[in-house]
Amino acid sequence: MDDDGRYRDGRSDFVRGAKDIAKVAKKQVGKKMGRGVDKMADEYTKRSYKRFEEEDDDEDYGGVPSSNDGGYYRNDSRANDDEGHSDSTEGHDEDDEIYEGEYQGIPRADSGKAGGIDGVTAAQGQQFRDLSAYESERRKDQEELAEQYETILQECGHGKFQWTLYFVLGLALMADGVEIFVVGFVLPSAEKDMCLSEPNKGMLGLIVYLGMMVGAFVWGGLADRIGRRQTLLISLSINSVFAFFSSFVQGYVSFLFCRLASGVGIGGSIPIVFSYYSEFLAREKRGEHLSWLCMFWMIGGIYASAMAWAIIPHYGWSFQMGSAYQFHSWRVFVLVCALPSVAAISALTTMPESPRFYLENGKHDEAWMILKQVHDTNMRAKGYPERVFSVTTIKTVKQMDDLVNLGDGAAWHQKWKIKLSTLFHQVWSNFLTIFSPEYRRTTYMMMAVWFSMSFSYYGLTVWFPDMIKYLQKQEYHSRTKFFAKEKVEHVTFNFTLENQVHRQGEYFNDKFMNLKMRSMVFEDSLFEECYFEDITSSNTFFKNCTFIATLFYNTDLFKYRLVNCKLINSTFLHNKEGCLLSDVSDENNAYMVYFVSFLGTLAVLPGNIVSALLMDKIGRLRMLAGSSVISCVSCFFLSFGNSESAMIALLCLFGGISIASWNALDVLTVELYPSDKRTTAFGFLNALCKLAAVLGISIFTSFVGITKAVPILFASGALAVGSFLALKLPETRGQVLQ
Repeated sequence: MDDDGRYRDGRSDFVRGAKDIAKVAKKQVGKKMGRGVDKMADEYTKRSYKRFEEEDDDEDYGGVPSSNDGGYYRNDSRANDDEGHSDSTEGHDEDDEIYEGEYQGIPRADSGKAGGIDGVTAAQGQQFRDLSAYESERRKDQEELAEQYETILQECGHGKFQWTLYFVLGLALMADGVEIFVVGFVLPSAEKDMCLSEPNKGMLGLIVYLGMMVGAFVWGGLADRIGRRQTLLISLSINSVFAFFSSFVQGYVSFLFCRLASGVGIGGSIPIVFSYYSEFLAREKRGEHLSWLCMFWMIGGIYASAMAWAIIPHYGWSFQMGSAYQFHSWRVFVLVCALPSVAAISALTTMPESPRFYLENGKHDEAWMILKQVHDTNMRAKGYPERVFSVTTIKTVKQMDDLVNLGDGAAWHQKWKIKLSTLFHQVWSNFLTIFSPEYRRTTYMMMAVWFSMSFSYYGLTVWFPDMIKYLQKQEYHSRTKFFAKEKVEHVTFNFTLENQVHRQGEYFNDKFMNLKMRSMVFEDSLFEECYFEDITSSNTFFKNCTFIATLFYNTDLFKYRLVNCKLINSTFLHNKEGCLLSDVSDENNAYMVYFVSFLGTLAVLPGNIVSALLMDKIGRLRMLAGSSVISCVSCFFLSFGNSESAMIALLCLFGGISIASWNALDVLTVELYPSDKRTTAFGFLNALCKLAAVLGISIFTSFVGITKAVPILFASGALAVGSFLALKLPETRGQVLQ
C-alpha cells in the first residue's frame, strides 16, 4: 500500500507538473506565434493537456498503465523533479527553451495573439517592443564590431593580400570602363553593317547606360544579402556571356538585347568593388587606396581605345558566309573587350568573401579564418612568419531568424519561390532603410551630388566628340568643289569621286566603273546611254536628274538615292544587297576618334594621382567641392573651343580635373553607410548616376551645331550646385568603417 501510495503521489506530482508545462507552453505560444501557427500549437497543447487528464483519471479509477509507461514514470519522474530540467535543455534560459510546436517543424514567430481583442493588442505591443529591442541590440553590436574590426585590420596590416585584391578588383573595374566605350567605337561600323536608322543608333548608344542603371540597383541590393564576392561573380559572368554573344549575333534587336544584358551584368561592378575593397582597408589607408583603385577605370578606357585603334580599321580580318552571316573586324573588337571581365572572374575565384559581411551576418568562424589568412599572408610577405594572429573572438551582429520550413514534401519550385520571395523582401526592406529618418538627409544630399556630377560629366564627355565631329564636317564641307553646266562624252571614270557638286551637267555615253562615290551630288543633270558598274557610294544623291537608256549593274545606287529623277528605258541589274562597311580610306577619321578618346582617358591620370595622394590629407569634402568648383570654372573656357585642337585640349582639361571629384564621391559613399546597407546605397546612387547620364547625353547632344551656351550653362550650373551641396555632407576622414 505504501508503495502504491507513493506511486500515486509521484504520478500526481508529474501530471500536475505536466499541466503547468502545458500552460506555460500555451502562454509562450500566445505571445510569440502568428494566428495560423498559434492555432496549430494551441490544438497540440490541448491534446497534450487532455491526454494528461485522461491518464490522471485512469489512475484515479484504478486504470493500469502499460509496463513501458509505468517504467518511464517510475524511473524518471523523481529524477526530473529533482533536476528541474532535462539534459537537452540544460544551460538554456527561458526564452531559448524549445516549445512543442518546433518538433513539428514550426518556427518561432515574431508576433501573434493570445486570444481575443486584448490578446491581439498585447501581441502587437510585444511585437513593437521586441523589434525595438532587437534594433537597439543590433545597433550596439554594430558599433562594437566597427571598433573591434578596425583594431583587427590594424593588426593584420596592409600588404600583399590587399595588393593582390587590388589587382583582382581592378580587373572588374577595368571591365566597367571598357563597357562604356564599346558601343561608341563600333557604332560607325555597326550602323552600316546593320543598316541602322538614326533612332536605332541613338537607342544603341543609350542602351548600355540603361542596362548599367538596372544592374547597379539589383546587384548592389543583392550584395548586402548574399555576399560581395558571390554577387560580383554572378554579375561579371552575365556581362562576359552576353558580351561574347553580342559579337556573333547578326540582327539589330538581338545585338541590342545582348548589349542591354551585358550592361546589366557590369552594372554591379562599381558599387560592389569599392565596398568589397574598403572592408579590407584600415582607416588611414582607405581614401588613398580606393583612389588608386579608380585608376583601373582609366586603364579600361585606354585598353578599349587601343584595341579599337588596332582592330576595327583592319577590314581584312572579316569573313562572311553568303549574304546572311557577316563577321567584320568590329565584332573582333567586341570579343576582345570581353577579356577583362573573363580575367576578373578567373582571378576573383581565388579570393575570399569580405569578413565584414560574414560578421554582419553572424558567421564568426568564416570571418575569423579570412582575417587570419589576411594576417598570415601579410606577415609572411613582410618577413615575420612567426607572428601569430592574436584575435580569438570577434563580435558578431545579432540576427533575426527568418526560418521558413516547408517540410520535406514541398516541391522544389515552391521552395525556390519562397526563397526568392524572401530575398526580394529582404533587399527591398534594406533599400527602404536608406530613406529612414536616420539616413534620409544623407541620402537626399548624395542623390543631388551624384545626379549633378553625372549629368554634367557624361553630358560633356559625349558632347565633346560630337562637337569635334561637327567641326570636322564643317571643315570638310568647306573644301567642296562645285561644277556647273559641264558636258562630258565618251569618258570612263574609274577613280574615286569625292566631295563634289555637279549642276546642270550633260553626260553622254560615259562609263562609271569600279569606283567609289563619297559625298557626291548631281543636280538637274542628264545621263544618256551611260553605264554604271560596281559602284560603292556614301552620302551620294542624284537630284532632279534624267536617265535615258542607262544601265546600273552591281551598284548600291538604290532608288532612294535618286531624288525626283526620271528613268527612261533604264535598267537596274544585280544591285548590291545590305549595308556595307565604310571603306579603308575612312581610316583617318576612325583613327582620330580613337586617338581623341585615348587622350581624353589618359588625361585623368594626373587627377587620379593627385586625388590619391591628398585624399587622406585634406579630406573627402574638400577634394569633392574643390574639384567641382575648378571643373565649373573650366566649363567657361568651352566658348573658346572653335577648332578641333582646342576642343581636344579642353576635353583633356575637364577630364583631368573632374576625376578627383569622382574619386572623392566614391570614397564618401562607401564611408557614409553601414556595412549592411553599403552596396545597396551605393548601387542605388550609381543607378541614379546612369539615369542622369542618359538625360545629360540626350540634352547636350541636341545642341551640337546650334549653340554652345546652353551646354556650358547646364554643366557649370550642375557642378556649382553639386559643389555647394557637397559641403553640407559629413566628413568621414579618419573614421572607422560603420
